[in-house]
Amino acid sequence: MWRVIAVCALSLLPLAGIAGAPDAARQAELRHLLQQDCGSCHGLTMKGGLGPPLLPRDLAGKPREALLLTVRNGRPGTAMPPWGPLLSDADIAWLVDVLLAGDAVTP
Repeated sequence: MWRVIAVCALSLLPLAGIAGAPDAARQAELRHLLQQDCGSCHGLTMKGGLGPPLLPRDLAGKPREALLLTVRNGRPGTAMPPWGPLLSDADIAWLVDVLLAGDAVTP
């Protein structure tokens, strides 16, 4: 069991040094990705679909680090792809924070 904990802890090290938030232009690109790409599975209003809902109440109690790793590495055996090859750690952190804040859907 300690080995599993150690592996999980070591996998979080790259996330510990996440740089600041992406600039406004990149945030606009990421918001588009969130609504179109993530929304295609999680619903355009993040209320769920093929993937589970991503509203703050649904994410409550889930550690931020676990959410970061899910976005970065995907979920093997599911439709959740790994976004790490396409997004920086700062991009992923920004997306997760937007979801946790409930600011993923724009009117």
